[in-house]
Amino acid sequence: MTFIQRIGVFLFLAGLLIFSGIPFLGEYMLTEEQVISLTKDIHQDNMKNILQPMFGKVYSNSFEFLGEFNSLMNGYNDVLKAESKWDQVIWDDYSFPLAKAALDSPVQDLPFLFLASSIGLVILGGLFYILPKFRDEPSGIKNNGIFHSSMKNRGWLGMITGSYLILFYVILYWFPAYLVNLVWMVEPISLSLSGNPASQWFLYGLIYTLAILVMGIRMFRKYRGNRYQEVRTASLMFFQTAFAFLIPEILVLLNQPYFDFKNIWPLDYSFFYDYRIESLTSSGAIGMFMLIWGILLIVLGVPLFTYFYGKRWYCSWVCGCGGLAETVGDPYRQLSDKSLKSWKIEQYLIHSVLVLAVVMTVLTIVNYFSSFGLLGNVTNQLHSFYGFFIGSAFAGVVGTGFYPFMGNRVWCRFGCPLAAYLGLVQRFKSRFRISTNGGQCISCGNCSTYCEMGIDVRWYAQRGQNIVRSSCVGCGVCASVCPRGVLKLENGPEEGRINDMPIIIGNDSIKLNA
Repeated sequence: MTFIQRIGVFLFLAGLLIFSGIPFLGEYMLTEEQVISLTKDIHQDNMKNILQPMFGKVYSNSFEFLGEFNSLMNGYNDVLKAESKWDQVIWDDYSFPLAKAALDSPVQDLPFLFLASSIGLVILGGLFYILPKFRDEPSGIKNNGIFHSSMKNRGWLGMITGSYLILFYVILYWFPAYLVNLVWMVEPISLSLSGNPASQWFLYGLIYTLAILVMGIRMFRKYRGNRYQEVRTASLMFFQTAFAFLIPEILVLLNQPYFDFKNIWPLDYSFFYDYRIESLTSSGAIGMFMLIWGILLIVLGVPLFTYFYGKRWYCSWVCGCGGLAETVGDPYRQLSDKSLKSWKIEQYLIHSVLVLAVVMTVLTIVNYFSSFGLLGNVTNQLHSFYGFFIGSAFAGVVGTGFYPFMGNRVWCRFGCPLAAYLGLVQRFKSRFRISTNGGQCISCGNCSTYCEMGIDVRWYAQRGQNIVRSSCVGCGVCASVCPRGVLKLENGPEEGRINDMPIIIGNDSIKLNA
């Protein structure tokens, strides 16, 4: 490690430490005016009565403030639930907006200073660590020492990293009120992009995008000289920055619905929710275009693009989840389980999530067109169940937090319903395959080791059998690390796509008996 890289590590850790400490800054004091302005009309009187003991009282930290807030709210709701007065229960969670409004912190006065000293130092440290390798390392893919690394091979650094990510995601999804200082830190950026105050999701989107951009530079360094990987990485960085982050925020600034044009049902599982449909249909021609665009992607875009290019067109070139997995998660790709047992679990689990998403969507559409007379609130309960277990716990906490434990494509491999949809098309009706030349394979195992989707690529390569697995995202790393050029990503005729295990030697083909 060079001197500059050591400085980079120091800056990164310093920035991360400051970032982790910012949520504990400041004091909290709630006023009646804040409660009136930030709660719904139907709740204002009750909320004033419930929270009256907190008005004007100074709390030295978020734990004291939120502790009493939750105690008062839970006490009120528990009495109503015990008396079965469900219609009077306040189901809305006002903890985040009220905590944000009640906060008195230096972060509010100097947001850019805290942003620069936390996220800024993390970025600078990362670049200091990455950039010297452009000069010091020759071109060509290097994976030296990963199985001896405490960070990349389930060592103590990897365990700490995974635990930190899991804790952050748990707080982000279910306890965002503890992050209001961090949200205030990015408030000016949100106001400049959309004209709206920042939320925990804007904070997350900003961090998510910056992580892909910085670690994308690492990918350029690691895979430089490999045109496919360089262009693919640039594509992921572009789609995340432009389509997933900037364009939706700018649309809001222009008084249009927040819309990610690259997000497709069933990954965008809320696309057919009543509030989304009403938001789009009430937004004029642009809203109707967004609705039609989303439906066309589902019905035509996915089958056609997947037929010609396989699921890689989305999973490895466009998707934000894939973008984070391919950049931030790249150091952990070798941790994916290649066992037959894992493959079976994958098949059952990911298709079960797809079925659940389809059932939920069908019920939602039926209930919407029946004016909610058929199923009542059943769909809302199903939405909550899916959002909690799949959208939050699986996609967020497990999907990213488990990078250092199970590899970088945990969500894509076991839980993403869109990956399941794309995979079904790719497996049975696609021109895409990874062709293999069994006569050249030396069984080094690089391809299997670095397959992030848990495919035992070497098994296919030894037999000269084309890889047409539904789980393959076409990242091309298996071909990139092959020392003999055995593997090749192809979009060819359907005929001969699934071959009968030939070992290819020169121009001859030897058939193996089953």
